[in-house]
Amino acid sequence: MKLGINTYTFMWSIGFQGANPAYPDKAARPQFPLTALGLLEKARSLGVKLVQTGPNLPLDRLPEAELDTFIKTAKDWEIQLELGTRGLDTAHLVRQAALARRMGASLIRTLPEINGSYVTDARLILPAVRAILPMLEGEGLQLAIENGRIPAGELRGVLDDIGSPYAGVVLDMVNSLAVPEGWKEVTRQLAPHTMCVHYKDFTIRRAWHMMGFICEGTPSGKGLIELEWLLKAMNASPYNYNIIIELWPPEQDNLEDTIALEQQWASESVLFLRKYIMD
Repeated sequence: MKLGINTYTFMWSIGFQGANPAYPDKAARPQFPLTALGLLEKARSLGVKLVQTGPNLPLDRLPEAELDTFIKTAKDWEIQLELGTRGLDTAHLVRQAALARRMGASLIRTLPEINGSYVTDARLILPAVRAILPMLEGEGLQLAIENGRIPAGELRGVLDDIGSPYAGVVLDMVNSLAVPEGWKEVTRQLAPHTMCVHYKDFTIRRAWHMMGFICEGTPSGKGLIELEWLLKAMNASPYNYNIIIELWPPEQDNLEDTIALEQQWASESVLFLRKYIMD
């Protein structure tokens, strides 16, 4: 097990456009966005040896020279790479597999999207994964599908049917609040197929008027996730899974303060998780 970071550890630092459909013109674009190489520098300064990329900073859109520098720097700094993307379309995953080989990555993290649309019916995943499975098995690549809007039991059922050690799950316990499902039940259901864990701590509190709840992120160890319980439950995984820190820092009065909070949380999270994960 290794401790790592990814592009969603630093989403505010990288920047994004129109995250909320109600405000399509609202942007969070820093003056100097975090780059792919900058992500490696963050990993080095935090003392972690694993970086997972993601579709909010897609490597396949980098100029060739910049991509070469990213891969070479990771190798020079002895940082293991995992590739993050979105989508289950065969042609797309074939291209991502070629990129993973170039990076020396053995795991591709993806979201269950087909033809650009997020799939909420787990049965649609079955033919998509089966179509790519011979290539995954031939290349020795793991395809890990991140849970979110699909009920955990349905996703597990599909992976049970596929029955391959090359198709599994990126477990994000908090994403499934959108279903909604509790994080412990999601972990129990998906641990037997988990190839990677996105560790995203969170808290839920009553709104001041008591009519509803507010769900927000916290630094690792400051929220509702019980790490010792999680690690025990993850004994059900047959994989040598890694743990990747992800963060949900709430927006502050300005973007600079939000980014500063995000970077502070990243440091706090590594310090907490290092009590349990020494690589």
